[in-house]
Amino acid sequence: MVKLADRLSRPHAEIAFADSGGDGAAVVLIHGAGLDHSMFDAQATALAQRGFRVIEWDLRGHGQSTLADGARFTASDALDDLDSLLAECDVARPVLVGHSLGGNLAQAFAGAAPERVRGVIAVDSTWNAGPLSRFERIALRLAAPGLSLIPAGRLPGLMARASAVTPEAIARSEAIFARMPKARFLDVWRATVSFVDPAPGRPFPVPVALVRGAEDATGNISTAMPRWAKAEGVQEHVIPEAGHIVTWDAPDQVSRTLIGILDDWNHPVAGQKESS
Repeated sequence: MVKLADRLSRPHAEIAFADSGGDGAAVVLIHGAGLDHSMFDAQATALAQRGFRVIEWDLRGHGQSTLADGARFTASDALDDLDSLLAECDVARPVLVGHSLGGNLAQAFAGAAPERVRGVIAVDSTWNAGPLSRFERIALRLAAPGLSLIPAGRLPGLMARASAVTPEAIARSEAIFARMPKARFLDVWRATVSFVDPAPGRPFPVPVALVRGAEDATGNISTAMPRWAKAEGVQEHVIPEAGHIVTWDAPDQVSRTLIGILDDWNHPVAGQKESS
């Protein structure tokens, strides 16, 4: 795990982050619910070695970031934290790479302020604006109440086995999930769900790329992401033998995939127009 040396003071929270600096194109890594920046350790190293400026951070109440006693995690606070982080780092139009909740957050931020984002790479994240079937709507509504019924001592293990495939990734994710109090995790889950706002036919306002593990069975990601790829006319990058936490199940392949996407965006084919 990289030690996040910098701190950003926010209402009811302190955000831990690290900025590799440099003149390369900026990439902001946004982790998933209940996890922290360490889920991108391999990718952050590979991107920095490739010459990208890499910004890592922990969402409030996660990892090395704090959340004041009595304060609750909300989607609006997470969006404001990202806004403040970009201002603190003085970074213009970065690519946002978001996993799960991080992908939902990146979509919402880009949708609200597309002029501030170069592109979004959604990793094992559902499509915020995608159409939902009746079954998907019911499942979404019942997810948090269902999780609340699971005993706190069993929740980290269940989440880990649902999220990862390899034994190492399962062990790492269970250890991180166990650090978060159940009540906070349920708040984080509710915030994640709140980002889903179906608006069929609305094109995404910035370039988007989609990455997921072939064995991701969480939520509706395995069905929503292919629909999203088709709607946007983009390739869906499916990583074999990997689950929801694809960055730990298949770190090297994910790093190569991200670098390939970013290189394509930074060096478009001749005659191809960049989306603004």
